[in-house]
Amino acid sequence: MFRLSAPKRTILFRRYLATHAVPIPSSITRHDWTRQEIQEIFDTPLMDLVFRAASVHRKHQDASKIQLCTLMNIKTGGCTEDCSYCSQSSRYSTATQASRLLDIDPVIEAARKAKENGSTRFCMGAAWRDLAGRKRGFERILQMVREVRGMGMEVCTTLGMLSPDQARQLKEAGLTAYNHNLDTSREFYPQVITSRSYDERLNTIDAVRDAGISVCSGGILGLGEKDEDRVGLIWEVSSMPEHPESFPVNALVPIAGTPLEKNEPVSYHTLVRTIATARVVLPTTIIRLAAGRNTMPESEQAMCFMAGANAIFTGEQMLTTPCSPWDEDKAMMDRWGLAGLQSFEHVNVARKEQPASTLLNEHPTKESASVSMNV
Repeated sequence: MFRLSAPKRTILFRRYLATHAVPIPSSITRHDWTRQEIQEIFDTPLMDLVFRAASVHRKHQDASKIQLCTLMNIKTGGCTEDCSYCSQSSRYSTATQASRLLDIDPVIEAARKAKENGSTRFCMGAAWRDLAGRKRGFERILQMVREVRGMGMEVCTTLGMLSPDQARQLKEAGLTAYNHNLDTSREFYPQVITSRSYDERLNTIDAVRDAGISVCSGGILGLGEKDEDRVGLIWEVSSMPEHPESFPVNALVPIAGTPLEKNEPVSYHTLVRTIATARVVLPTTIIRLAAGRNTMPESEQAMCFMAGANAIFTGEQMLTTPCSPWDEDKAMMDRWGLAGLQSFEHVNVARKEQPASTLLNEHPTKESASVSMNV
């Protein structure tokens, strides 16, 4: 039981840049999980695991809310990285054709269309290793961020590796979140990528977090990894100083011409088990059901939501793989009694948009009030 000592009052949401998050108390999030503990959760009988995950989800978040996100490729192909799953790598012969960074107008038009269709987060991806030598392109992206943010949407980018100064500039432009997936466990990672180290990925995540930007970091299932690698990925993000604001779970979509083109699809049960384990270990994080969802029957998607997934990508396409369209997704959500999460509604996102003093004095929401409870 807990009591609310502060009187309820209205908080005006104002835009604050380059602020840091207020850490979520350890009574809610643990940063000392052992791999063995997470493995034991992962190995729980599936029905029991889903029930546990659903209970954790409902204790810390509104399980009736799903965030609708739209992803746009603003610079396709020609990447110098050797990610074995990616058709945008210049090292592989695929159907993906390299293109230059898009102009601002078509990107803003795509964001406007996404918003009209119910998406509250607009994500922009560029196929680069990093931003070195791309000053003019980076300035254009900063303007894209400003304009999408000016529409009242959450805005996310994935641009490869970042320096602390680049992260700071993105935050000052109004960036909400930065996606930089770890993909898999540290041990299995060299089997998938050799052009960028695991620690380099962690360094970018540190720069993003230190700039006060929400971290979006998860992985891909079906790379050839084992269960212990899926556990290792979850353990890695659970050990961060602050749990990622969102944890994408992708199912590999094998693409012709890439080294993983013949990989067998990951089993649906493994996907659900991974989502449920992540939900238990990362109770306040948004779990994003990402690539591969369009191949899943509606009933399987509903089980993922039951297991704790609470965000999807929707619209015309992801980066290089198909996506379920807005109309189908909204109809599905209506059938299951799910509603869209509004921009900046999630407490972890809102926390990074306000100064610490404001958050400490505001009236607790359902989610933030649970800070006073023990897990």
